[in-house]
Amino acid sequence: MDLLAQQDYVIIDQFFNSERLKSAHHFFEQKQEEGEFQKSAIGAAGTSKVINEIRGDYTYWLERERDTELAAIFEALDDVKTIFNRLLYLSLADYEFHLAHYPPGSFYKKHLDQFEGRKNRMISVIVYLNKGWKDGDGGELRIHPEGEDAIDITPLENRCVMFRSDTLFHEVLTSNTSRKSITGWMLYQPAVLPFLAL
Repeated sequence: MDLLAQQDYVIIDQFFNSERLKSAHHFFEQKQEEGEFQKSAIGAAGTSKVINEIRGDYTYWLERERDTELAAIFEALDDVKTIFNRLLYLSLADYEFHLAHYPPGSFYKKHLDQFEGRKNRMISVIVYLNKGWKDGDGGELRIHPEGEDAIDITPLENRCVMFRSDTLFHEVLTSNTSRKSITGWMLYQPAVLPFLAL
C-alpha cells in the first residue's frame, strides 16, 4: 500500500491462493462454454458504444448474489477493500468486477478508467488468469506513469496489478493468444475524496 501511494501502481504476484485461483479458472471456462461473454463497449451505461478500433475484449459482469461459485473471490475482494480503507484512508464503499477475455488480435487503446461525469472509480484491480504465458504472446498492460517512460507488465497467471483509476493512463497491447483476467474497480459512492498517501 505504501508503494501504491507513492507511485500510483503496484504489482503483486501469487495473488490468490490455490483454491481461489482454481475456482476462478473453472468459472471463467464455464461462462465461456455457456456463451455468456458480451462484446465490450465504451462509455457509461445508457451512452455506451461498441468501437472495435478502441477495444476488442469481451466481458461477463460479476454479481455476488448470482455468481455464488465465486464466493471465495468476493471474500478476497472484501479483504482488499478493507485494507485500502484501513491503510490508505480511502473510505471505499463498494466495488464492481467482471471477467475479461481478449481473443487473439484484440487490444484496448490508451485510456483512463473513468467515465465523464462519473468519478467514483478510484483503484483499478486486475488479476490475470493466463496459464503458461510466454514471450511473444502479447497482451501486456502498458501503463503510463506521469513524467516517466511507459512500463509494460506481462499478464502472468495469478499476477495482480492495482493502480489509480483517476490518474494512470494505460492500454492493453495486442494479444496474440487468448488473454483472460478478473478486472474491476474499487469505488467511492457517491463522491470522490482526495487520494491520501501515507
